Amino acid sequence: MATGLLKTPSLSVRTKLLHQTGVSLYNTSHGFHEEEVKKKLQQFTGGSIDLQKEDSGIGILTLNNPSKRNAFSGVMMLQLLEKVIELENWTEGKGLIVLGAENTFSSGSDLNTVRALGTPEDGIALCMFMQNTLTRLMRLPLISVALIQGRALGGGAEFTTACDFRLMTPDSEIRFVHKEMGIVPSWGGTSRLVEIIGRRQALKVLSGALKLDSGKALKIGMVEEILQSSDETESLREAQEWLKQFINGPPDVIRALKKSVSSSKGLCFMESLQTERDIVGTVWGGPANLDALARKGKFNK
Repeated sequence: MATGLLKTPSLSVRTKLLHQTGVSLYNTSHGFHEEEVKKKLQQFTGGSIDLQKEDSGIGILTLNNPSKRNAFSGVMMLQLLEKVIELENWTEGKGLIVLGAENTFSSGSDLNTVRALGTPEDGIALCMFMQNTLTRLMRLPLISVALIQGRALGGGAEFTTACDFRLMTPDSEIRFVHKEMGIVPSWGGTSRLVEIIGRRQALKVLSGALKLDSGKALKIGMVEEILQSSDETESLREAQEWLKQFINGPPDVIRALKKSVSSSKGLCFMESLQTERDIVGTVWGGPANLDALARKGKFNK
């Protein structure tokens, strides 16, 4: 198994990175070769990441792979980075809603992609790529909301934590199923979950692979509100109305406020991400992970 042998940037560099939009956490100095990872991910096709930018200043980012419950293929991971970069440069934008196509959020990574990237080194490289992308999404100068319809599982659950807020429909569910897959969250989900609900609750959620229905998620502070409708169109309308109360004002003011809040995050968060990256290398491609993959996702019931 691989261990955490990648270099860590200096304190001053890490501090600077935390306060910048559009800057990646990892580069070649950490042993991360983005172009090599991209070449591997391009091999795994299917689905798309769609972005619609409204005149209201709200972007709607849709995870679109419904035949696989909006699981992330390699190409979708690449497209997600492209859309995040586009949003970084959208100066008229004020808000962002992330949702899944056909009334379900996301079941995480496409297992075909995961099986093909089976070594600890592959796992760490994929971890770094997705941590880079989701951290850039988290730092966007847009107030972001994850609209959770249906299920958000595994990497899909992690994705929701990269948004500023989460809204759930009445019959939706969040579940961090990583333990059942013989791994740990590796897209930054552990670090962000602890920040959202606290260490004790996060430990329960992760170690128990708990099914968080909308009521439980609201009770522990995972989500802001339970929407009234489970209908795909109506719940999106509700989410837009909810978000509008926080983006009422000039784009430059809203964006400045978001940047100000984002810059308040301390170094401990980045160090937590790097610890998460190191840990995933000890379990990715290990016996429990391989056994879970051989079961073809029977945990997803």
